[in-house]
Parts: sequence; structure tokens; C-alpha cells
Amino acid sequence: MNSVFTAEKDILGMREAGRLASEVLDHVAPYVKAGITTGELDRICHEYMRDVQKTIPAPLNYQPPGYPPFPASICTSVNDVICHGIPGDKVLKSGDVVNLDITVITPDGYYGDTSRMFMVGDVSVMAKRLTQITFECMWLGIAQVKPGASLGDIGYVIQTHAEKAGYSVVREYCGHGIGKVFHQDPQILHYGKPGSGEKLVAGMTFTIEPMINAGRRDIRTMPDQWTVKTKDRSLSAQWEHTLLVTQTGVEVLTWSQGSNPPPDCVNGLSYRPSLASA
Repeated sequence: MNSVFTAEKDILGMREAGRLASEVLDHVAPYVKAGITTGELDRICHEYMRDVQKTIPAPLNYQPPGYPPFPASICTSVNDVICHGIPGDKVLKSGDVVNLDITVITPDGYYGDTSRMFMVGDVSVMAKRLTQITFECMWLGIAQVKPGASLGDIGYVIQTHAEKAGYSVVREYCGHGIGKVFHQDPQILHYGKPGSGEKLVAGMTFTIEPMINAGRRDIRTMPDQWTVKTKDRSLSAQWEHTLLVTQTGVEVLTWSQGSNPPPDCVNGLSYRPSLASA
């Protein structure tokens, strides 16, 4: 079942969930520096969600069929980890890049899901470029979102931009519908052909979250059954926003004061709640 909302109370609920998820990233951002452990970042986020926001961290004990329960409140994916990195005793060092993936559940039961890349200390030019191209991939995908567009339009622009830069797109994981359920249809592939796939309609809420590898797209899953790394040990990057298809275009629901502004490649896009119509 797709996540399509028509009632104003649901749109407002999703806006709140998205904003709160993004504000967790705003809160933790100053702590992402050399010397801190990923487990400590998890604790900081968990306590902020629990004590300040009164939200629930959706990943904690999340257990899809065939998986063990996820043992933490956020995902911390460092360097060659593509996604679902489990926080623990890993100490961040200068030169690392890390994706922090946050999903909150509001008291009213709405989910907001977002992630950002963080650079620790003195990061290589290669890591900076991969991070920037992946950021541009996400936003180019967002710019395709409007009623009547197809899912293939989103995947095509992401794949084209990544591969033009010499990078590869992870195929095994994708964006997803989200609302009062964590993961649901539609699946948002980050590769594809223009005009293919399901057509978008106003009221749909879903994520775009491209995972882009500096090397080959092949993956390897660690024994914990969650952590996914690049098979060739190359760097990987990811950015994620939760979106609403409006009557005229797109609204970025996971927007907050600390959100990274869109790149120059999508200049002129109306994406903010104050600019987009619900």
C-alpha cells in the first residue's frame, strides 16, 4: 500500500515528523568530530529524542523478517559502510566521512526519516567530491518530484549524474514510502529509465536516499546482518530527505534550520513548506 495523504491533519503530522528528524541531526552535528565514538553519537541522539522531543527512535529494536532486532537508535555508516552501520566503540578520526541516519516516530504515530553526511577533520578531496556528487544526486532526484512524473524519472537523473562523475549506484537498497509505517510502497530506485514506473500523485510521501560508491556498486553484508559495506572497500556516501508530492511540485518535509541548502544544480526549485503548496 502506498503512503498517500489527503487530510490536512496528516500533512501537518508528516511535517512535524520530518522537522523533528532533521532537528536531531542539527542537535548532534557539533559532536561529530575526531575522538568521539559512534556509540556516543547514538546516545546523544537517543536522549534528545526521548527527553527533549518526546519522540521514539524508529530503528531501535526494528526487526524486518529475517533480521535480528536493530540494537541502536540511529545508523552510523563510516567510510566504506554503505548503510545500516551499528553504533558502537568505533572512534571517529580525522579524514573519516560518516552518514548519520535518523528516523523518529512522533506521539501521533508519524515517521520522519533523513540522513546527512558529516566530514571529520581534514577530509580528502576524493571524499569531499563523492559527498558533494551524492548530495547533488539526491537533489536532482527531488527536483523531478511532481504530480504526473514517474519513479523512473527520479532514478534516471540520479544514475546519470553519479555515473557521469565516475561513481556507481547501489542497487540493493532504495528509497521508500513512509507515513504511519516505516517502510512501505513505493520503492524509490536510484537508477532507471525516464517515464518508467509508477506515476506520482499529490499526497504521496516517500524518501529519496541515494547510496553512491566511489568504486564498484557491489556490496557485502557483515556478520551482524545489518552493516552493509562496499565489496571493494571503496568509500560510499548517502543523503536522505522525506518528501511530499504537492499539487504543484515537491515539499521537503525533513527540513530544519541546520539543513544543508540545495546545490546550484537545482537553482530555482520551490521545495520549502513556505513556497510549496500542500
